[in-house]
Amino acid sequence: MLAYVRVSTEEQERSGLGVEAQRAALAAECERRGWTYELVEDLGRSGKHVNPGLRDALHMLASGQADGLIVAKLDRLARSVRHASAIIDDALRQRWSLVVLDNALDLTTPGGRAMAQMLATFAELEREMIASRTREALAARKARGQHNGRRSAIPAAVLRRIVTDREAGAAFGAIAQALTADGVLTPTGLALWHESTVRRAYRSAAEAASAPEPMRMAT
Repeated sequence: MLAYVRVSTEEQERSGLGVEAQRAALAAECERRGWTYELVEDLGRSGKHVNPGLRDALHMLASGQADGLIVAKLDRLARSVRHASAIIDDALRQRWSLVVLDNALDLTTPGGRAMAQMLATFAELEREMIASRTREALAARKARGQHNGRRSAIPAAVLRRIVTDREAGAAFGAIAQALTADGVLTPTGLALWHESTVRRAYRSAAEAASAPEPMRMAT
């Protein structure tokens, strides 16, 4: 079992969120359940990104080098409901345990799995609301005669690598495996790339490349 601890610089002096408080809570729970554990820590790190310790932990879990992850608070693990849902989805699909002490999220129990389903429902609602706002914004841009292309969430260098590898004959699945092996993060900040993500990124780049230039009025 991997026990994950994260604090930012400002939080280290706050009670309840400090390093020792998290370590103590995780140690007590692992002792209660008879689990042996390995500490994984991101100290002085913001929760806005997937930090090195968490990235390494997710890689170990995905590759079968660990069988579970325990964390004191959900906000120590994920930066949003959508991010938490993505991690839960990976845990279920890859068949490793996830335990979050502060909200009864425990994929080893029926009640915990029900909590995970609730989080997934809220994440889906969040996605639908974002999609609705995006459609409305695109419709407004179209009504003004503006081009609706948008910048990919994938960094330009990574997108260029995907396009180059694909045009060199690499399969989407092989590209995804290579990106994962090299520690490149996905657009949602996770360590594991999926074939479908690579395929969408390539198609988006191809569509952007083939889009006509907007017409300009003569001056």
